[in-house]
Amino acid sequence: MKQAGFTDTTQKEYMREVMAYLESLGGLPVTGAGKINVIGFLVSKQKSTGDKTRNRTLSAIRSFYAALMDFELATRNPAMEVKKSKTESNKRPIYLDEHELLVALNHIDGRYRDRNIAIFLLMAYCGLRVGEVHRLNLANFKKGKGTIEVYGKGRKWNEIPVPEALSEYLERLQTERITPYNKKEDAFFVSQKGRRLSIRQIQKIAAQTFAAFKAAHPELADMKLTSHKLRHSFATMLLRNGVDIRVVKELLGHASIETTMLYTHVNDDQKKQAMSTINIPLDKII
Repeated sequence: MKQAGFTDTTQKEYMREVMAYLESLGGLPVTGAGKINVIGFLVSKQKSTGDKTRNRTLSAIRSFYAALMDFELATRNPAMEVKKSKTESNKRPIYLDEHELLVALNHIDGRYRDRNIAIFLLMAYCGLRVGEVHRLNLANFKKGKGTIEVYGKGRKWNEIPVPEALSEYLERLQTERITPYNKKEDAFFVSQKGRRLSIRQIQKIAAQTFAAFKAAHPELADMKLTSHKLRHSFATMLLRNGVDIRVVKELLGHASIETTMLYTHVNDDQKKQAMSTINIPLDKII
């Protein structure tokens, strides 16, 4: 998994899933397990998990067997014979429009308000993942070029232009940065304990902001907002502004455009605008 560039979080999740699968075999040699064993394990978890979680578990088991085959410890991958669950593709997309993002930002407060606003802005207006915010270093912010270098999934670097207003905000924030406990620490975002701000802490900042936002707007109480939805909001915002989806793909650091399409959502006004371009020549129909 390290060689493939999996994040630490994914590695932990896959390890947990695979260990649970191995325990379910009850002593049966892993090379002696087949498709029925994989299905049995997935079914045993079905009551407490959804389709996405089931598919993640299946991906973990597939990766495990693929590794065994790479090391010549197995000759087949029974998990590849199991189909993934179909996930609901027509459910209401969850994202915030530009006005909602602004309202949500105004619910960030506290002693480290400026730092937390910067984190929120990077996810909402540059599309950074939580892990990318966590890994961001001072050296990654290129003030002269107005860009940030992002170390993303698959061990890939991506240089993202930063909106001028955000670039100025980040530059000011550097002077207010908490002094790290370790003088050599280059993390852009530092916790009150002087350490690199953790992924969990970043998620907590977003969760607290959304909780306050929804408390002030009861009509949005059922909206399942997470830090990752800010990335969806960023992609959707670009699409609404007429940005080519291929450019959106590069900014998000995706390997395929199909993945990018999952992050972009078309609203009703865009549908109406598209349909208004159609001319039906009823007057010419005889």
